[in-house]
Amino acid sequence: MAEKVIALACAAVMSTSLLVTKMQQAAKEAGKDYEIFAKSVAEIDNMLVGSGTNKPDVLLLGPQVAYMKAEAIKKAAAAGVPCDVIKMQDYGMMNGKNVVAAAEALMR
Repeated sequence: MAEKVIALACAAVMSTSLLVTKMQQAAKEAGKDYEIFAKSVAEIDNMLVGSGTNKPDVLLLGPQVAYMKAEAIKKAAAAGVPCDVIKMQDYGMMNGKNVVAAAEALMR
């Protein structure tokens, strides 16, 4: 079972799936056992009501859906899950290490 679960929500999951791969590599290199996955923003409600290994410890939004930040933070807060938008530069550069660090900061 993973130490932490990091969920990413975006528009179409296509480019975000590459970022997930980069994040998984960064976490593994740092010796962290994280489950990291991406889903469409349409699935945020389902992700947040999950239980056990399904429920994320943190929810990160892709920059392309930053306009949904207020709504997502409200829903995530109700579920006790911290939430924020991935920095545009880290997303654009597919910097998995920085995004994992941002997720860890939110989980603290």
